[in-house]
Amino acid sequence: MAEQTMGTEKKLSRKTLIKTWLSWIAFAQMNYNFERLQGLGYCHAMTYPIKALFDKADDVKDALTRHLNFFNTESTWGSIIVGITCALEEEKANNPDMDASIINNVKTSLMGPMAGIGDSITQGLVKVVLLAIGIDLAIQGNALGPVLYVLLFTLYTVGLSYILFFQGYRMGKSAVIRLLSSNIIDKAADALKIMSLMIVGGLSASMIRVKSALVLTLGETVVEIQPILDNIFPKLLSLGALFLSFYLLKKREKSPTYVLGVLFAVGFIGTFLKLLG
Repeated sequence: MAEQTMGTEKKLSRKTLIKTWLSWIAFAQMNYNFERLQGLGYCHAMTYPIKALFDKADDVKDALTRHLNFFNTESTWGSIIVGITCALEEEKANNPDMDASIINNVKTSLMGPMAGIGDSITQGLVKVVLLAIGIDLAIQGNALGPVLYVLLFTLYTVGLSYILFFQGYRMGKSAVIRLLSSNIIDKAADALKIMSLMIVGGLSASMIRVKSALVLTLGETVVEIQPILDNIFPKLLSLGALFLSFYLLKKREKSPTYVLGVLFAVGFIGTFLKLLG
């Protein structure tokens, strides 16, 4: 239930806020659909503060209905939007004359920028780095590779979403002004894109391992091709595999599954013909 402070002012309890945050981070995409995407997950999370703030059945119905609209963002960084929405619903409960469309306008204006930052960091940076660490350990035969990935990614998701949710709740409407009135989102997105490219480039150089097994016999002389390539251009074949993948994905617009199939075929045929090893 809502805590009563400063007379009759309605205020959400910390217990209700934590339930809202947990519901969002756990179920944001559980009922993902093409009509509303994360809309149902968002509405489900908002049931806790709405029931705590509004007493009349019609008010509860109206509040739930306005959160059934289309919504889509990156769920970890999007937690700040849920926190802001809780603050706005709190304001609406204390001021019935407040225009309810403001709430959806705030959600709509922030879901794109937060998705841009969240996808760049979560998908393009954190997940890539943690997967690289886990895969490298697994290749070495260490069973902690997948366990470490799941643990670290869970800590990142839970910890960051918690901080952002409560930061959004504390800032309320002022968060929208601070986020959208400056170039902080654009600058952060550009910086993260550059960082992501640097990390992916470093991971590509260390994780892609393509070598030639071709050996030429010229009379009594045996010539191995790979050492020659290393002297000319170290990891030239690895770079070629990377460029091939990039070409298929970006230029030919092929699916990742198709690219994996091509790489598998090239590797299988190259190994069978003793060209690759």
